[in-house]
Amino acid sequence: MRRTRPTGLALGTALACLAALAGCSSGANAGLPGTAASTSPVSAVASSSAPASVTPSASAGPTAGRSFSIVATGDVLLHPPLWTQARRDAVRTGSGTMDFAAMLAGVKPYVSGADLAICHLETPLAGTAGPFSGYPSFSGPPQVTSALKATGYDVCSTASNHTFDQGAAGIKRTLDSLDAAGIAHAGSARTRSESRRITMVKANGVRVAFLSYAYGWNGNSYPGGDRWRANVIDKAGILADARRARADGAQVVILAMHWGTEYRQLPSAQQLDLAPELARSGVIDLIVSHHAHVVEPIQRIGKTWVVYGLGNLLADHSTPGQANQEGLLVRFTFTAGSGGRFTATKAEYVPLLMTKTAPLRLLDVRRSLQTGSYGSSTRQRLQAALRRTTRVVQSMDGVRHGLRAATLPK
Repeated sequence: MRRTRPTGLALGTALACLAALAGCSSGANAGLPGTAASTSPVSAVASSSAPASVTPSASAGPTAGRSFSIVATGDVLLHPPLWTQARRDAVRTGSGTMDFAAMLAGVKPYVSGADLAICHLETPLAGTAGPFSGYPSFSGPPQVTSALKATGYDVCSTASNHTFDQGAAGIKRTLDSLDAAGIAHAGSARTRSESRRITMVKANGVRVAFLSYAYGWNGNSYPGGDRWRANVIDKAGILADARRARADGAQVVILAMHWGTEYRQLPSAQQLDLAPELARSGVIDLIVSHHAHVVEPIQRIGKTWVVYGLGNLLADHSTPGQANQEGLLVRFTFTAGSGGRFTATKAEYVPLLMTKTAPLRLLDVRRSLQTGSYGSSTRQRLQAALRRTTRVVQSMDGVRHGLRAATLPK
């Protein structure tokens, strides 16, 4: 949201996906190693060595009770039907050649109301006039970044199995477009020096480090052999980056992971093995996840919440199945304790649904059911989405630790 301001940059080393029909990849997935990307340069962390242990920083002098909110959402996966709808909406609104903002209106009250709003731009972007392409080698319209900004997003993760779909040029266009829109980013990089920087943003005056990693690249090679182009999932690398962020003054560290098994609403073996180790490290405060294109459970491990899968934000899969039309918005409130350390004191979720027939719109499921505004969907479909999302999200004991459906905006 608009109150957040970038204060640093990010590291990068993303991962690859396997393939699965018109989705993000073409199959299940396997684990690999990681690092993060860039943001608007104000103060950057460029040291390549990390201390073995770092005491969480309270350099900004937080007082007990001080708090801020974070919102995160699922994959922005730019399939061709979304471009068609954006063109139609642009004709209606008079906003350029494509307008994605109307599709995102359903989440704007939550996103714009947060102190820090996080998006996941899974696909590389083309130039303004294209050429555009969908699955399996994406090159999406850059007009989406201005819509993300208008909705209230502050920072985007860019490490995904599609990061290398358009090579180094695609990475540059994507990050240039985010920069032009005023959205910070982490997960991929244009230069070696940019890859060494930690993305640091401020949320209600609190310094937040944002790290992004992926499991692999769909079999694509690192452009030019440059392994610094994107961050691949690797426990040692992730923890080193988190410790370096703490040493540079981060008061909260958020980790975005592109991992899991596509179209499966249970955490993968890699997630179940690695998430607890990262959550219990003492240097990571929140883990959010992308890639599966379906909603997955939310679990608290120690003091760290793990969101195993946010589903999609914007997407239009040709892969059969209703679950890939559903997504999740999560909101966490962090509060400083008496020792100055921030922990999540409130965990909330919002079930979402992307309609499949025109006009394509992202719906807040509960609000649509409350108001009777179903768009091109139906009450029956929305009720099914609510039941499935609630069941999945709550399936790993999150409710016992305080997880709740968010209050509907007024």
